Amino acid sequence: MVTSITSFGRSGLYDWMIQRATAVVLLVYTVFILTYLLFNPDLTFEQWSALFNSTWVRVFTLMTMLSIGAHAWIGLWSVSTDYIKPTGPRFLFQVICGAAMFTYLVWGIQVLWGL
Repeated sequence: MVTSITSFGRSGLYDWMIQRATAVVLLVYTVFILTYLLFNPDLTFEQWSALFNSTWVRVFTLMTMLSIGAHAWIGLWSVSTDYIKPTGPRFLFQVICGAAMFTYLVWGIQVLWGL
């Protein structure tokens, strides 16, 4: 029962596919940011602000933040089910991880969209 509550409730194949898809998003975003930094060595705050004022960068960043959350959740869920055998401590660990990821996601959205 705890497994169905604390996982995505899907098969391992679904989790594997989500991990790979989110890894691709994270890779593309990392390459984008590094390329931008490489081609703008004298980056000013105004340039950086202008980049993140464009809607497509905000949407791409939001997609990346959601990917980080999904990727981390699957990874931490897998580690916790492999290494924390008692149900109570495993559930507590997963609740703490889930709450931290939710908090960081909400905070990131506030920073990104200026809410």
